[in-house]
Amino acid sequence: MARRQLKLPSPAISANPAGDQLVNLPTWMWLSSGWGPVSTTASVPGVSVTATATPGFVTWSMGDGSTVVCNGAGTPYSVGTDPAAPSPDCGHVYHRSSAAQPGQAFGVTATVHWTVTWSGAGQGGTFPEMTTTSTESFRVAESQALNNGGG
Repeated sequence: MARRQLKLPSPAISANPAGDQLVNLPTWMWLSSGWGPVSTTASVPGVSVTATATPGFVTWSMGDGSTVVCNGAGTPYSVGTDPAAPSPDCGHVYHRSSAAQPGQAFGVTATVHWTVTWSGAGQGGTFPEMTTTSTESFRVAESQALNNGGG
């Protein structure tokens, strides 16, 4: 009953660069909300059981056929960081534009994998994993330099 009452938040996807991503430039990914333990308690006369869900890792489907697994919510990009620097813990580099995709964007999915434990009446255990998922569209543009001969 306690497991059924858990209300896990949907992850809120964030990325940098803000707006369009660029081919061969690192994309930083993180969850701006929906990360942290969630607990609920169910009771019947004389017995209470608490279920606690803890986020463990995120599986990102990047829309270009790549999958990225991050062992946390990811690090938000901060102003002043070198834009060519990769994320320290959760990033991806697109190697082609999304121009040929429907809507000219890659569909990106972030799935949070939750470990759910329970305790009560002097006992405890682990439930099967739970997941929450959110989707976002990433437009990936390609920047090309042209040399007209300097004339």
